[in-house]
Amino acid sequence: MKVVALVGMAGSGKSEAARIFVENNYHRIRFGDITDAGIKSRNLVLNEKNEREIREELRREHGMAAYAKLNLPKITAALERSNVIVDGLYSWEEYLLLKATFQSDFYAVAVWSSPATRYRRLAQRRERPLSPEEAIGRDKNELEKINKGAPIAMADFTVINESTVTDLKKQVQRIIELIK
Repeated sequence: MKVVALVGMAGSGKSEAARIFVENNYHRIRFGDITDAGIKSRNLVLNEKNEREIREELRREHGMAAYAKLNLPKITAALERSNVIVDGLYSWEEYLLLKATFQSDFYAVAVWSSPATRYRRLAQRRERPLSPEEAIGRDKNELEKINKGAPIAMADFTVINESTVTDLKKQVQRIIELIK
């Protein structure tokens, strides 16, 4: 069984790519669900400020590999039934933990879109929309404080998501075939 982790900046299309993996019988584990649960348990409003606060708190408590550590039991359990798609790998430390744990059965897939494309998508999305200022702030935080650039650079595959969902699907299907 394989573990594939999607990494990319906010609005690049990771969740859309994850849906394609799910259509191919991968079990989806979204790292951001832990953040959402933290927000819900504290009765906070779902917004960028509160999400960042929860993410930073989890990393202070569990280290920079927090999301991978906290999701490892779910990933391992899911692997008993199917391949796993991780939606939203964040840090270099998470990448290293997953690579060390699953070794040759682990693949990182970077989903890339230009900042202009991502900011437009983020402003238009129904859930958790971001203003351009919020999107720029999130980019800066993820690159400077979370080490997100390194797993993007070290990805086994890169999907360029600048055109249509059909094009994205073709690229992702090709990756799925290559890692069988």
